[in-house]
Amino acid sequence: MNNKLNPNISVDCVIFGFDGKELHVLLIDRENELKNIVSAHALPGNLIYDHEDLNMAAERVLKELTGLTSIYLEQFGAFGDPNRIKKKEDQPWLKSVRTNPNARVITIGYYSLIRMSDYDLNPSSFAKFASWIPLKEIKSLPFDHFNILTSSIEYLRANTKIRPVGYNLLPEKFTLNEMQNLYEAIFNKKIDNRNFRRKIINLDILDKLDEKQEGVAHKPANFYQFNINKYKSYIEKGFFKFEF
Repeated sequence: MNNKLNPNISVDCVIFGFDGKELHVLLIDRENELKNIVSAHALPGNLIYDHEDLNMAAERVLKELTGLTSIYLEQFGAFGDPNRIKKKEDQPWLKSVRTNPNARVITIGYYSLIRMSDYDLNPSSFAKFASWIPLKEIKSLPFDHFNILTSSIEYLRANTKIRPVGYNLLPEKFTLNEMQNLYEAIFNKKIDNRNFRRKIINLDILDKLDEKQEGVAHKPANFYQFNINKYKSYIEKGFFKFEF
């Protein structure tokens, strides 16, 4: 087996999570001895091995840098700007970890939606830490990672209109308010409460449970869960459409 890294092709992963109020992105802190590094935070990504296909590489890189395994990853774009890794402030770190830091690198973007509480983070390789960062707090990233993140958000928003993405991000039992919080976080805008509830109920993909919130100051809300059979039917047939 050829264990040689291809210096010209990489994968970068955008992993989204939701804490009930805000959308988060999983970022790594790059291990280094450099004191003048502009931003330690970065998307989990690295070069691929010559023997790997892209999906294999994305799974390996994500496992090495965050400890996450068995995650469904989906390609959302390719990024090939000749200058994408040539920003001056990124060069010291790049030279410390790459044999050929001046090589042009084309990267393939992958994204995934996961329940944050379902996974433990265990970074290794050149990742010192892996942590969930609120999306609204991310103002800059190294290389072209902010552009990759922006593209992934656009992809997520498009998917949210045709897929019930809450299934991957919400807990097994949730309130309609939590679900609305998720959609508002994804689209970064307020949504009319009654309009949202009417449309989501009319989709008929949720089951109302005989359970309510406990220990809350306001009127306890009912819990809901996705009807797995209807959810699978929407995914397979592609009939889901959610506009507001």
